[in-house]
Amino acid sequence: MRSGLEVLLSDSLHLVRGRRVGLLTNHTGVFYREVGQRADAPQELASIIDALYDAPEVELVALYGPEHGIRGEERAGARIESGVDAQTGLPIHSLYGNVLKPTPEMLDGIDVLVFDMQDVGARYYTYVSTMAYAMEAAGEQGIPFVVLDRPNPIRGDAVQGNVLDPEYSTFVGLYPVPMRHGMTTGELARLYVGEFGIDVDLHVVPLDGWRRDMTFDETGLPWVPPSPNMPSVESALAYPGTCLFEGTPLSVGRGTDRAFQWVGAPWLDGAALADALNDYGIAGVRFEAATFTPTNAGDGKFEGQEVEGVRLVPIATDYDAPRAAVAMLLETREMSGDNWSWRESHMDRLAGTDALRLGIDAGLDFAALTSEWTDDTRAFEALRAPYLIYR
Repeated sequence: MRSGLEVLLSDSLHLVRGRRVGLLTNHTGVFYREVGQRADAPQELASIIDALYDAPEVELVALYGPEHGIRGEERAGARIESGVDAQTGLPIHSLYGNVLKPTPEMLDGIDVLVFDMQDVGARYYTYVSTMAYAMEAAGEQGIPFVVLDRPNPIRGDAVQGNVLDPEYSTFVGLYPVPMRHGMTTGELARLYVGEFGIDVDLHVVPLDGWRRDMTFDETGLPWVPPSPNMPSVESALAYPGTCLFEGTPLSVGRGTDRAFQWVGAPWLDGAALADALNDYGIAGVRFEAATFTPTNAGDGKFEGQEVEGVRLVPIATDYDAPRAAVAMLLETREMSGDNWSWRESHMDRLAGTDALRLGIDAGLDFAALTSEWTDDTRAFEALRAPYLIYR
């Protein structure tokens, strides 16, 4: 199995050879390379920045960084400043601060703009929004855009959750795609061009050897946490559901080693909650009572306090995390009483609608809240079909 970056370096360097390259990447743009010339030479983890900077046929002239910074160390939502890369001396243009979309000045002198970042497979993740804005900017300046594809870490054959209402388009979720979209970044880029009006000369360097039923841990590629609170594939599997709890008073486990795998609050009864949730019979996942203590979480929720709640334990990697989250929202709201409140604007932009929040407040049950999701995801699967690269 080879990432798009590895395919570029071995098979497709003509896309950047002899050109002044701008590179939109972060700490996940890595690959294994051999150290030395022996047949049994050891491997080291190397960065795309170093690989392109060292390539004699390529002129790497500028770097562009997303949320969390080009080294992936900043907290969620922290504004990133532009600067200079200490290792190469290249300018770093921040695309998560005062500017979200590259300006013409940032692209001056660029012949081709290359994107290489690991996505998590959920609608609400800003890396693909940064990609979309950069595609728009490149198209406006007549600059080709190259996506070095990477796997969808939570499979490409599971499409789940609601589809965003375009009235709720934000940088957290730009386009009407489901919570769990089942597409790679390269496939999303093709969809953006084909369906959502981005006009750019796009080229996707595909993965070699990826199947849609693979999770990341089956690829043999190095897992580098895409953001500080995405420590594992198990967290990524839960994220399309549990991220919704960022719009509630409950903790999602930021500041723990299992962020997004569990939710909790000091007032919850974890055992009772787990029993209630397991009664929903959601296939492929089990709920277990859990306690955890957020430390240096960054979201202001229960810092240093032991909280009680539930952990999602996957039985199958295609379990429906968005539907699990709806059950969790219903049960935790009921159990929370007067401790419950919504962070309304954040909840609605994550949910891509106000209908989920208002429906819960109106007392709708699980079936009513999710009744349209199957038809919506089927329609999306038909929409995305022409843009899929892998089978």
